Amino acid sequence: MSGTQQEALLPYRDATAPVDTRVRDLLARMTLREKAGQLNQRMYGWDAYRRTPDGAFELTEALHAETERFAGLGALYGLFRADAWSGVDHTTGADAAHGAALADLVQRHVVGSSRLGIPALFVEEVPHGHMALDGTVLPVNLTVGATWDPELYERAAAHAAAELRARGGHVALVSALDIARDPRWGRTEECFAEDPYLAARLTEALVRGMQGETQGETGDTRDGLFADDKAPVVLKHFAGQGATVGGRNSAESELGLRELHEIHLPAARAGVRAGAAAVMAAYNEVDGMPCSGNRALLHGLLRERWGFQGIVMADGLAVDRLARITGDKVSAGALALTAGVDLGLWDEGFTHLQEAVERGLVGEDVLDAAVARVLSLKFRLGLFDRPYSADRPVPAPAADRGRALSTALARGAVTLLHDDGGVLPVRPTVSRIAVLGPHAATIAHQLGDYTAPQRPGTGSSVLDGLRRLAPPDVAVRHARGCALTGDDASGIPEAVAAASAADLAVLVLGGSSARTPDTDFAANGAARAPVSEMTSGEGVDLAGLRLGAAQHALLDAVTATGTPTVVVLVQGRPHAVPEAADRAAALLTAWYPGPWGGDAIAEVLLGHAEPGGRLPVSVPRSVGQLPVHYNHKDTEYGAYVDESAEPLYSFGHGLTYTAFAYGPPRLAEDTAEDTVEVDITNTGRRHGRTVAQLYIRRLRTPVWPRTLELRDFRSVELAPGERRTITFPLGDGQLAQVGADLETAVLPGTLEIRVAESSRAALTAVPLVLRTDGQSFTAPAETPL
Repeated sequence: MSGTQQEALLPYRDATAPVDTRVRDLLARMTLREKAGQLNQRMYGWDAYRRTPDGAFELTEALHAETERFAGLGALYGLFRADAWSGVDHTTGADAAHGAALADLVQRHVVGSSRLGIPALFVEEVPHGHMALDGTVLPVNLTVGATWDPELYERAAAHAAAELRARGGHVALVSALDIARDPRWGRTEECFAEDPYLAARLTEALVRGMQGETQGETGDTRDGLFADDKAPVVLKHFAGQGATVGGRNSAESELGLRELHEIHLPAARAGVRAGAAAVMAAYNEVDGMPCSGNRALLHGLLRERWGFQGIVMADGLAVDRLARITGDKVSAGALALTAGVDLGLWDEGFTHLQEAVERGLVGEDVLDAAVARVLSLKFRLGLFDRPYSADRPVPAPAADRGRALSTALARGAVTLLHDDGGVLPVRPTVSRIAVLGPHAATIAHQLGDYTAPQRPGTGSSVLDGLRRLAPPDVAVRHARGCALTGDDASGIPEAVAAASAADLAVLVLGGSSARTPDTDFAANGAARAPVSEMTSGEGVDLAGLRLGAAQHALLDAVTATGTPTVVVLVQGRPHAVPEAADRAAALLTAWYPGPWGGDAIAEVLLGHAEPGGRLPVSVPRSVGQLPVHYNHKDTEYGAYVDESAEPLYSFGHGLTYTAFAYGPPRLAEDTAEDTVEVDITNTGRRHGRTVAQLYIRRLRTPVWPRTLELRDFRSVELAPGERRTITFPLGDGQLAQVGADLETAVLPGTLEIRVAESSRAALTAVPLVLRTDGQSFTAPAETPL
């Protein structure tokens, strides 16, 4: 019998054997050095190859050295990453046509370097689409949050996963768990919302879309194999990274355990229940212990209480930061492994795990448990049986479908904040439109952070969209007016002239997360000041939330012309622009809507589509108000002497081109399950969509309550004059709360059910009052005070 035939008989080589059996057999054959190697993700993937003058790819000595060091390779980060930090562009990287060949080139070397033929995981950034050349760019998470549409996002996530797998990638890194509590934080654009319930529903949609349904021999979806066009998800960041002090990236957090459990853990819990394959430990600390070294968080809560069986990955270089606690990087790696981290990222600490075991700093059984989880994921991906893309070709999903999904998300997120002048949709009498502002004719500033270079001609700006979609007899004139940042106002006279000669001015303002080659980067890829035109993104935190001085000067000058002005904000965080609310006839926000966001915005302005977005975050009047999130503790919320304490626009707010009337909620009768009903009527003249939002307000409760808690929502489309009865369940998902013991359950007390179009409207909506004994509820005759 040949050596190949003998190897094929080994249990870990048996494709029909259960995953656990294969993992145990392989683990028993591995040396300590090989085990440590499986937990390292040391390289930057773009350093593993170079493009030759004839357009082919060759492997670098750096990759050879890395595979020699660990007798193989556990995981490789960012093989396809392309951006200003990596320096990869269309002249140096692998595009869609050549990605699979590059992946196979690297994988053949890794498998050949491993005594046991263990393949590598290719881990890729997929924050809003695969961050690779020719990958479909989706709108950023904050835009997704503004759609309040988990089903649409699930379809977009599935498309992104298929693109990743067609390219030869395996695992998707996706921000999902950070909650936007301080808009000064540059990574606000990576958050779905300020609210844990909305973020949780979108996190579930992300996991369902990317991973699909996997079914294993035990009946547990976490044990099953992944389809060839699906990708395991690493949900980041766990936990509380959206709550750092002052909105400063990677700063300390001052989180009490109740705030952690009520606000920052529900999305992670939902993702774990949905079957997420992995989570990434956050940079921040919780109660003095960094997440990557926090055993109570990663083991006690995540694994023991929640039953999570997947991988925990450290964030970039986070393990090495633990040396501040342990004294050196060897013991830092041991601390992270003991705490529950399975896979490092670029750090030195995990490269010394063999030494840490030999010195008794961590037990080999702890190492084995982590290695088993990494190997299990590789088996579930089918990498041992079909390690190369050529073995399992995944057709690249249609580019047109990616564009359609990206545009649909952008369209569904455009949020009409006010239309006091009644100028929208653009009236038929308008024959001259002036399209102004630093965002009006650019696409790069619509894309958000973590975006690969785009081919020329990809996407549409607001100017492009209006010129293409406006009636032929409408003249569209453009003037930039000013730069995105700084105080150069030299272009304002041209913009004023254009506005004065127009029937309507569309003024497009906002921020940018576009990285450029002259951006300076930290070792983990975060931008460092100065940052050119970046006003948002990782490392670009702001002390103030106002737009640049030139943009404000342009706003003042254009609105002073007397021409009705529509202000469109394209941004990665809610900027404080009360002047736009005061002076503009209409105000919209589109967040970062992606490459084709210009089309989506133009469709809404012209009335080809309804403004479907609702605010996923509250919009402040000034930075001095912060925090202004809607779900603060229910106390005597004092006002400021010099300014209102209320946000300019509240969470959930968003107008349409029609109007809706909400009836009072009532308990449904003759139903098998406990439900609440509400009648909604379109009282306007256009077909429209409203998002019915169910809020809980707790009156009497064992722990101090929040003013409101979003607990469900429904998208409702109605024709003019149409009325529909909408039904919401009243189960644990709506009524449960975090108790004094930090466990979540339905507790005795009295509460109100409110259904409205926004959190602010919910405060004045007629409530349904319920009493619960923890097992069932009743509607009392009188409202208790």
